[in-house]
Amino acid sequence: MGDLDELDTAILRELQVDARRTNRDVAAAVGVSPTTALDRTRSLRERGVIRGAVLDVDLAKIGRPVQAMIALRVRPPTRQNIEHFRTWAAALPEVVGVFVTSGTEDFVLHVAVADNERLYAFVIDRLTERPEIADVRTSIVFEHLRSARIAPVSTPARRP
Repeated sequence: MGDLDELDTAILRELQVDARRTNRDVAAAVGVSPTTALDRTRSLRERGVIRGAVLDVDLAKIGRPVQAMIALRVRPPTRQNIEHFRTWAAALPEVVGVFVTSGTEDFVLHVAVADNERLYAFVIDRLTERPEIADVRTSIVFEHLRSARIAPVSTPARRP
């Protein structure tokens, strides 16, 4: 982990509330000068802790109210099949997220579509037609709750 101290953690917490906040607002919230807040925020970006800001879109309001999680098995589970399917699936407009997993399934796709008919077509016409897909299980998402704030794991203090 990237050795985050209390100030780094406080800045991350403030930016996760609203990534569009001004540096001056973040500095005031964490109790440091704007220069210090800016230097620390830049350092967090340079170290890859902050990778960017994401626009949160209401899927229903853009015509995609039906969400599903689709668990898939790929056979044979070779590196080539896994990587090829991952790249193909990530490029599909219906796909919100691709999870490469261990265990029974090789992938879980999070998809958002206009209606159940389009979900059915996506599963039957797009997924099951692929020769490497051995099994597909679809679960409709009734509600999707996300944590807007993820705190870094604190490391225990070292004893002298």
